[in-house]
Amino acid sequence: MNGLLALASGPHAWILAAILAPFIGSFLGVLITRLPEGRGVVFGRSRCDHCGHALAPPELIPLASFLLSGGRCRYCREPIGLLAPGVELAAVAVVGWSATAMRGADLWLSCIFGWTLLTLAWIDLRTLTLPDCLTLPLVLTGLGAMAWLNPADLPNHALAAALGYLLLFGTAWVYRVLRGRDGIGLGDAKLLAALGAWLGLESLPMVLFVGACLGLLAAIALRLSGREVSAATAIPFGPCLALSGWLLWLYPNWLVFAGVNS
Repeated sequence: MNGLLALASGPHAWILAAILAPFIGSFLGVLITRLPEGRGVVFGRSRCDHCGHALAPPELIPLASFLLSGGRCRYCREPIGLLAPGVELAAVAVVGWSATAMRGADLWLSCIFGWTLLTLAWIDLRTLTLPDCLTLPLVLTGLGAMAWLNPADLPNHALAAALGYLLLFGTAWVYRVLRGRDGIGLGDAKLLAALGAWLGLESLPMVLFVGACLGLLAAIALRLSGREVSAATAIPFGPCLALSGWLLWLYPNWLVFAGVNS
């Protein structure tokens, strides 16, 4: 037990995190598919989407079960789809990316942050929604992490959370008044509040700037792919904010290069 605790908090914590990541990713896949549908995520049995057959424990082993089954349900032989193994691999990638910048307990915080952002971004891409049951706890965990790491900075991060929400809430309200339709979802405002809680007040301008640039690139990519893009085209902003916040979490020196801390 002591050895496991030492591994979890030591310089090689990434090893344990990488072992656990596919199982975490399997649960994240459940959240991605069930939360938007209002289905239970704890007690509901995993089933084949085609034939409805309940999956046995050996069929739920992350990555291995997909490979051994050839990517098909063993009962109806329909393709399982790439979402589950994709999320499991992405969860591993979060660990690897975090390990380039974080160690020990900071690595686990980074993984929690990254896994939650991954889930939110994936859900927004699929459904154009950001569930409160993920964004609001992310605000609280961000403030809790700061209270643990640097209590003196907690007021700064709490103010950043409030201001982040008000910025996009106000923008959404003005857009609705001027254009007569929704342009920014309140889920985006809550996600920006969470990023403010994790990153602090000085990071908010860069989070919005990088997120807006990513959104513009997404619109250009859609246009180049042949899709018609107009002012009414719905482009999920959650993934742009999530990636922006993730990059600034791992590489805070970007703020120095931008002149924020100079």
